[in-house]
Amino acid sequence: MATSRKPFPIRYIPFGLCIIGAIVSFGALELHHQVIYVLILFSALTLIGFYDLFQTKTAILRNYPVIGHLRFLLEYIRPEIRQYFIEGDNDETPFSKEQRTLVYSRAKAVPDQIPFGTSLDVMAPGYQWINSSLAPTRLPSHDFRIEIGGKDCTKKYSASIFNISAMSFGSLSANAVMALNLGAKKGGFAHDTGEGSISIYHRVHGGDLIWEIGSGYFGCRNSDGSFNKEKYAENALDPQVKMVEIKLSQGAKPGHGGILPGSKVTVEIAEARGVNVGEACISPASHSAFSTPLELMYFIKDLRDLSGGKPVGFKLCIGHPWEWFGIVKAMLETNIYPDFIVVDGSEGGTGASPVEFTNHVGTPLQEGLRLVHNTLVGVNLRDHIKIGCAGKIISAFDMAVAFALGTDWCNSARGFMFSIGCIQAQVCNTGFCPTGVTTQDPLRQKALVVPNKAERVYNFHRETLKTLKELVEAAGLHHPGEIETPHIIRRINKNEVRLLSYLLPEMPAGLLLKGEHIDPSLNLPRVFELYWNKAQAKSFAALKD
Repeated sequence: MATSRKPFPIRYIPFGLCIIGAIVSFGALELHHQVIYVLILFSALTLIGFYDLFQTKTAILRNYPVIGHLRFLLEYIRPEIRQYFIEGDNDETPFSKEQRTLVYSRAKAVPDQIPFGTSLDVMAPGYQWINSSLAPTRLPSHDFRIEIGGKDCTKKYSASIFNISAMSFGSLSANAVMALNLGAKKGGFAHDTGEGSISIYHRVHGGDLIWEIGSGYFGCRNSDGSFNKEKYAENALDPQVKMVEIKLSQGAKPGHGGILPGSKVTVEIAEARGVNVGEACISPASHSAFSTPLELMYFIKDLRDLSGGKPVGFKLCIGHPWEWFGIVKAMLETNIYPDFIVVDGSEGGTGASPVEFTNHVGTPLQEGLRLVHNTLVGVNLRDHIKIGCAGKIISAFDMAVAFALGTDWCNSARGFMFSIGCIQAQVCNTGFCPTGVTTQDPLRQKALVVPNKAERVYNFHRETLKTLKELVEAAGLHHPGEIETPHIIRRINKNEVRLLSYLLPEMPAGLLLKGEHIDPSLNLPRVFELYWNKAQAKSFAALKD
C-alpha cells in the first residue's frame, strides 16, 4: 500500500533560508569581501536556529527556529503594542494577560509580584475580594487534602483539593498527556483522563487517574457502542485508577454529542478508546446505559461494585433544574449515593465547540455549583457527597470563591495547559498547535519536552496552593473548606457592595425534606419553589401541572 509523503514543514523555511544565505555568502567571499557582514549575519542566525532546535525549554522555538524569537521580542515592546499584536485590540480573548502571566510565573517558579498595585478596576461591578483578619493564622502546609468516598465506598481516595480537569488523549498530544501525568505523580494530585479513556501515555509515569466515562463508553464499550462490564472492570480495577467519573454533560457544550473524524483516529487512539483505526469516534448526546434518574443510581452502584469499591460519581453542567432535582430524589428513593459530583460551568472550554453552545447553553459555574450545594444541604446529603467543580478556575482566589460557593475541590484544564506551554493560539482543532500541546503531529509534539513541562505542571500546582494557603491564613482560617459566602464581598455598583451570603444564601438543612412552603424571607432562588415538586425520580421529565 502506498504511503503519502509529508511535505517539508513550511515553518522551517526561515531557518532553511538562513542556512542557504550562510552558504551562498560564504561562496561569494572571494568576489566581494564586504559580504563578510552578510555571512556573519546568516551564520549567527543559523547557529541560533540550531540552538532553538535542540534546546528543551521552549516548544515554540523548537517548532519555529529563528522566527519564533519574534514572538518573544514583542513581549519586550511597550504594553500597548504588545496588547495589540499578541492579544488583539479587544477584550474577547479567553483569558487575560494577567491570568496567563500568573500561570507562567508559577509554572516557572518565579516571583509573580507586580509593582504599582492592582491593574483591576476595584470600582467596577462584579469586582470581588476576600476579607482579611487582624488575627491571621499560620498553617504548616499547603498540601490540603480531602477524603472522597461515601457510605458504600470501600476504597476511599485521599485527594488534593486542586487537580487536572478532564482532557482526552487525542485532544491532547501524547507528550502533553505524559507531562501532565508526570507532574501529577510528582505533586501527589489527580489527572482526569477525559472521555477518551486511558491511553498508554497515561500509564507511563503512574500518576493518579480519574477515569472519565462518557456516552461513547470509550475503554469499556462493545462494538455497537454500548457499555461492556468486563472491559470496564479490567480498567477500573487498575490500581492507578483512583476514581471513576460518569460524564453526564460538559460545560463547554452541554447537551451536545461529539465526533472525532476517522481520519484522526490513529492506532494509539483506537487502542485507548476501543474503536477501529480510521473509524469515526462518536459520543452520543445521551447515555444508553440508563435513561432515568433511578437507572443512573443503579448504574453508579454497578460501577462501584465492579471497581472493587472505588469512589464513583458524575460530572454535569446544570441544565433543566427538575432533571437535577430528579437525580437527587432518586438518591433518596434508592439510598444509593454517588461518592462525588463535579459541577462543570458553562464557561468551561474545549478544543472545538459550536459557538452558540459555547456562548449560550448551560448554567455558569457560580449558579450551578450553588444550586447543587444547596440542594444536597436541603435533603441532608451534603455530608455524604463530595463536590468538585471546574470552569475557568486559574488562580488561588478563583478557588477561594469556589470554596465559598460550596465546592470541596477544584479542577483546572487550561491552567495546566498554560503550564505546559499553551499560548492560546486557538488552533486546537486544526492539528497545527505551535507548542505541541493539542496536536497529533509527531514532529510538532516532539517540541514539548516531557520532563521540563512536567516540572512546570508540578510548580503550578504547588505555587497555586501556596498562594491559597496564604489567602486562608490572611482570612484567619485553617483550611480552604472553611471559606464561606460571608468571607467574599462583591461590588454591585460604585456605591454598593454585598456579602456573597446575601446574594447567594444558604439553604437551611433538611428544608426540602419537610415539604413545606419555602419562606420568601430566606431569599432563596425561586428555582426550588418552582421545580422541586415537579421533579421525579422515575423520569428526567417534569411532572405536568
